[in-house]
Amino acid sequence: MISNQLNIIEGNDPEADALRKLGNRVKTLRMQAGHFNYEKFAYHNNIGRILLRRVETGGNVNYKNLLKIIVALGVTPSEFFNEGID
Repeated sequence: MISNQLNIIEGNDPEADALRKLGNRVKTLRMQAGHFNYEKFAYHNNIGRILLRRVETGGNVNYKNLLKIIVALGVTPSEFFNEGID
């Protein structure tokens, strides 16, 4: 099983911590679905590979792009936010 805590290092910035947790959730779900190469996943789902990498490493993302990623992961927004994100 792939841990949902892939690379979370909590610090003094709650916003940065939340973005890292969000990115970990994306990466965990992608890998659990068998998509181990983020570039191939991005390509097959018409998502910019740089955008996906930035999200998975804790970068900022707008809601529209996040929804696109969530749909590509095959989960609903409520399922996505149900676990792994405080």
